[in-house]
Amino acid sequence: MIKVGIVGGAGYTGGELLRILVHHPEVFIEFINSKSNAGNSVWEVHHDLIGDTDLKFSSELSDNIDVLFLCLGHGDSLKFINENPQYFSKRKFKLIDLSQDFRIQSGISRDVEFIYGLPELNKNKIKQAQNIANPGCFATCIQLGLLPLASISALNNEVHLTAITGSTGAGQKPTETTHFSWRANNLSVYKAFEHQHLNEIKQSLRQLQPSFKEEINFIPYRGDFPRGIIANIHVKVNKGIDELYDLYNNVYKDHPFVVVSRKNPDLKQVVNTNKAIIYLEKHNDYLLIISCIDNLVKGASGQAVQNMNLMFGLDEKSGLKLKSLGY
Repeated sequence: MIKVGIVGGAGYTGGELLRILVHHPEVFIEFINSKSNAGNSVWEVHHDLIGDTDLKFSSELSDNIDVLFLCLGHGDSLKFINENPQYFSKRKFKLIDLSQDFRIQSGISRDVEFIYGLPELNKNKIKQAQNIANPGCFATCIQLGLLPLASISALNNEVHLTAITGSTGAGQKPTETTHFSWRANNLSVYKAFEHQHLNEIKQSLRQLQPSFKEEINFIPYRGDFPRGIIANIHVKVNKGIDELYDLYNNVYKDHPFVVVSRKNPDLKQVVNTNKAIIYLEKHNDYLLIISCIDNLVKGASGQAVQNMNLMFGLDEKSGLKLKSLGY
């Protein structure tokens, strides 16, 4: 059994991670750290887990683990590591971080190497890694739509995309733009052309196509639903639709969670699953790519478990045979 520790287990990503791991056949949860909820039962915070686990939150840390998940906010993972030097200095456990603190390779100065944890890009590296920087949700959705083109150096024009995300992507802490009365029956644009996930998207594309220097014109939307991301991407590509489908099918043939579909997808097909669905259309010179995922599963905690499975030599799908919510 893999002994797991979780830091930041009270938030949305921590809750989603717990929902997966309490039913994972190869996992024993050693501790769930949360200062604000220490002593409380997990189900008192994540109400749907009543009857599924008797675990309680703890303020303590244990090094009697094989892997530690950091489910902290952006900037907080680096802060947590710096505030607990003795805990991390002689550690033998692996680390999977779900914040953005270690995703950019040329970013924060550090003594340890973090592998960018997109299995469809870095599967072999992930298998050997000690430290994983789990990708962002928008970044996962968009990269999966574009990586096959980068793999044949076909991204030679500006990329235009819009994507809409559910309210859970903003985290659990209520804000002016996340509470129900504002979000319901509403749409809004935010961080146009300057979303923080653009840096990791460009980094991954250049990993496959070093010559890529084109602009990515990204308009993110806040959606009036809790979870899921659907992105539409269009870019000029000088190839026919059948050739493009052959390319995408070939790139993703050994990646069990990516489904290349010839039918236009919708969010309900991916919500509550670790799937990514990719759909293609050709309109004259433009290729339209539609990509959709669940932002909390494939875009966060599910992908983190997928990475854990790879790191420990398990079946990549172990614990992740989740079912969509249907209609």
